[in-house]
Formats: sequence, structure tokens, C-alpha cells
Amino acid sequence: MKIKGMSCEHCQNRVEKALNALPGISAEVSFKKEQALVSVTGEWNEEAVTKAITDAGYEVVSISDKKGLFGR
Repeated sequence: MKIKGMSCEHCQNRVEKALNALPGISAEVSFKKEQALVSVTGEWNEEAVTKAITDAGYEVVSISDKKGLFGR
């Protein structure tokens, strides 16, 4: 997923912490690439993931689904 607004490692850590706090979510975030790679076990709740990022102060630009990602 592409995320707008991250400018440093603190931003990266904040988004990563917010995502990894969600049940069944494992995320690796890169502020340099402005993206998060998210693995999901169980139910995928796009709204909860988007809300976690926006509540942390950042914007979700896009979400891409790859084979086997998001529990599908």
C-alpha cells in the first residue's frame, strides 16, 4: 500500500506500530518508498487498516493486492 506523508524513520515507526497493533496484521513500512507491505492472516478489513494509518496522521494513497496477500 502506498502511504503519503511519511518523511522520516519516526513516521515509519509510527505507521508500522499502528498497523502491527491490528489483529492478524504484519507490516513492514518504508518511509523512503512511501509504502507498507502488509501480510494478513485471517479476515482482511481494509477500513480498519486505512483508519489505523489515518489515525496515525498519514494518508493511504492506494492499496494493491498481490496473490496470497490479504488472506486471499
